[in-house]
Amino acid sequence: MAKIVVMGAGTGGMPAAYEVKELLGKGHEVLVVNEKPEFRFVPSNPWVAVGWREPAAVCIPIEKYLNKKKIDFICARVTEIKADDSQLVTDDGQVIDYDYLIIATGPKLAFENVPGSGPQGFTQSICTLDHAIKCNENFEELVENPGPAVVGSFQGASCFGPAYEYAFILDKALRDEKVRNKIPLTFVTSEPYIGHLGLGGVGDSKSMLESELRQRDIKWICNARVEKVEDGKMFVSELNRKGEVEFEHELEFKHSMFIPPFAGVDAVANVKGLCNPKGFVITDDQQRSPKYPNIFSGGVCVALPPVEVTPVPTGTPKTGYMIETMMTAIAHNIKACIDGEIPTAKGTFHAICLADMGDTGAAFVAMPQIPPRNVTWFKKGKWVHYAKIAFEKYFMRKMRTGNSEPVFEKYVLKALGIERLDKD
Repeated sequence: MAKIVVMGAGTGGMPAAYEVKELLGKGHEVLVVNEKPEFRFVPSNPWVAVGWREPAAVCIPIEKYLNKKKIDFICARVTEIKADDSQLVTDDGQVIDYDYLIIATGPKLAFENVPGSGPQGFTQSICTLDHAIKCNENFEELVENPGPAVVGSFQGASCFGPAYEYAFILDKALRDEKVRNKIPLTFVTSEPYIGHLGLGGVGDSKSMLESELRQRDIKWICNARVEKVEDGKMFVSELNRKGEVEFEHELEFKHSMFIPPFAGVDAVANVKGLCNPKGFVITDDQQRSPKYPNIFSGGVCVALPPVEVTPVPTGTPKTGYMIETMMTAIAHNIKACIDGEIPTAKGTFHAICLADMGDTGAAFVAMPQIPPRNVTWFKKGKWVHYAKIAFEKYFMRKMRTGNSEPVFEKYVLKALGIERLDKD
């Protein structure tokens, strides 16, 4: 009997546990280790931040639903991976043995890279539910005492969609409160141009997102490097195409939400030979560590090269569809290893994203994610807004039922009018 441990219970870890258990059956043990007792649906955080969702609506208890599928759960934070001994050590002193480890931790939020940033500083975040709750408190203060707002992504960020989402959702929420006319809104991004998205642009993303910002009277600054943040003031250097500082801005704000750069969580990053310098797990095409063959990894915590060099560093996003296919590949590859076969399953490195914009939405598809591409398009419409709401519903149902059906492929692709994707 093999013991498979899943480290992390987010949008990658929970599906991975369900799929591995379904493929391996009763003869093998599956254990999930996570520092929080609830699964939290991160894509809904922008709605929580403006009060459109209650926190309880985007959470479910992990142990209850895993146990229904005969999957064990330990609520603890992993402080060390002893890869040579195939063991995990937790903050409460437990030592957990494994035959195969799936690392699905998500990222560490590197706010320390920008002085004064983050919820412990002077900017808000929607990267975790706790951050979104705090952001909502600050949003309520903004409504009561209007003033300038600044939204965007710091240098080194690799997840740009949520920044755009929040800017548009914030605009709509402020209009609903009848105070938008009192709140100048600026979008600040490390991207070389609006709609770059860490992907070198997707279809008409540049012109369409610029148009949406203009229609909402949202000013923007691109090629932006935030030097530091103080209480109510942000210091921004705007670079030219040569990477030279062209303009310097001092932006005052009453409310600010920024996506930080990501890094690997400490317990993962500290394993010699497992990760790149930023702490992201190095994997082969089968999502397997070249150095430690019994360690697999998928999701935001894996290493992917930037799509292109930009004046201000930008990372490559890992979208939900990509994460889902990574976890499916891992499940099949672990089964192959246990069966004495050569693992061959691969994830699909296509970028597919649904972004809510408050009263409308935008969807983009880049196949493959890194150019040149076979398919590239970017479309918007109210249908995307409803599609994202439906996706939240379907994914949360999947987490409750343990159904291993691919939510992105079954529902999102259907909403986009795509029957299937080439997985090669």
